[in-house]
Amino acid sequence: MVWLFPILFPLLIALFLPLLLLQFLPKQELKNLPNGSMGWPLCGETLAFLKPHRSTSTGSFLQEHCSRYGRVFKSHLFGSPTIVSCDHELNMFILQNEERLFQASYPKPLHGILGQFSLLIVSGDLHKKLRNIAVSFISTSKSTPEFLHCVEKLSVSMMNSWRDCKEITFYREVKKFTMNLMVKHLLSIEPEEPLALEILEDFQTYMKGFVSLPVYLPGTPYASAVKARARLSSTVHKIIKERHKRNMGMEKGDFLDVILSKWRLSDTEIISIVLDILLGGYETTATLLALIVYFLAQSPNAFENLKEEHHAIRKSKEEGQSLTWKDYQKMEFTYNVVHEAMRCGNVVKFVHRKALKDVKFKEYLIPSGWKVLPVFTAAHFDPSLHENPGEFNPWRWTDKAMMKKVMPFGGGPRLCPGAELAKVEIALFLHHLVLNYRWKSKAEDFPLAYPYVEFQRGLLLEIEPTEQSFS
Repeated sequence: MVWLFPILFPLLIALFLPLLLLQFLPKQELKNLPNGSMGWPLCGETLAFLKPHRSTSTGSFLQEHCSRYGRVFKSHLFGSPTIVSCDHELNMFILQNEERLFQASYPKPLHGILGQFSLLIVSGDLHKKLRNIAVSFISTSKSTPEFLHCVEKLSVSMMNSWRDCKEITFYREVKKFTMNLMVKHLLSIEPEEPLALEILEDFQTYMKGFVSLPVYLPGTPYASAVKARARLSSTVHKIIKERHKRNMGMEKGDFLDVILSKWRLSDTEIISIVLDILLGGYETTATLLALIVYFLAQSPNAFENLKEEHHAIRKSKEEGQSLTWKDYQKMEFTYNVVHEAMRCGNVVKFVHRKALKDVKFKEYLIPSGWKVLPVFTAAHFDPSLHENPGEFNPWRWTDKAMMKKVMPFGGGPRLCPGAELAKVEIALFLHHLVLNYRWKSKAEDFPLAYPYVEFQRGLLLEIEPTEQSFS
């Protein structure tokens, strides 16, 4: 066992040092820290904080700590002394002061999965440059007839594939839809190509490593995720090399071609930004669609209202005519449904930040170097911000001022660059879904926060076609 000492000793120092330093903070500063508990030595309160719970609630850890210490409290999470914020005003302050007072600070093990140039990890000018590339492409492509037709074509194909089904595992199905759409839009890979399935399988492995124990041993989820990320990088790198060999007259016009023709980036940077957009467009969009379907199954009034909106849009068009950007802009209640599902379902529970200097906010001190976790879920269920916060009520979004009270896509300079693209994909998919099918949950299933959202049974649905098909 002596051979383990060189490995375990640095780990113990890294985990214990923040706790020891806490004891030597000046007494005046200690008085200004939020109340809280640093938990157990070594692991702090991390395991309790990450305990799975319904994503439609804040979970027992936050409920108990907010009740005992207030909406802002100190803890010891992910190996660091931490300020946890369940206060909407402080969360906004943190996100709006990115790079001035706070900076992204994800746990080191995630770097091995995400890669050194991931938008989640990089900061400063590099983050600004990479994010601008993603935003510029998404902003120009989201409303093009080509993209809208691609979304609609894949949506109709999925509707048709269910014609003889009485039951479907919706979460699994919708992940196929979002992945096929992303690989087509970004890399011009057709859904029927074997490579599309390979990418889907690697991304599923990749996602499981996000919240696993960071132990790099053969067969562990973390090690499998790191290897899956390496395979995905290799796949994209091969495609880049093929594009370099092509004549300019053979451009496919996808995201990769735009990057190669307009931006001077290293292959590693290109791979990272492609995988970031694939990750966001695949996992988070699929999860949000599953949450919408879950809530609509329990909300017949919302379902009927949504169906009426899309029926009116379909009636205004000639048979077989494709949806347009103007049609999308008419989907006001759809927009409300999307935002209410984000508020109630919480695709993103919190983000990782650290204080770059001592920060004073109201009566609180946030010491320099401490981790800071703005928890969006808490604000989404705050009764002082939302009337009957546990109720799925899309009509609440008729008041546009409500937008200032939620942060489902983050905020500030790190606002999710693909948010608007995801809304378009979801709206067009829902158009065909509600006009072609009714559904109800087949088994007792609900969204769990791990902290990423998952349906344990894959959201098994019993479906039936509507009397009139509109696909």
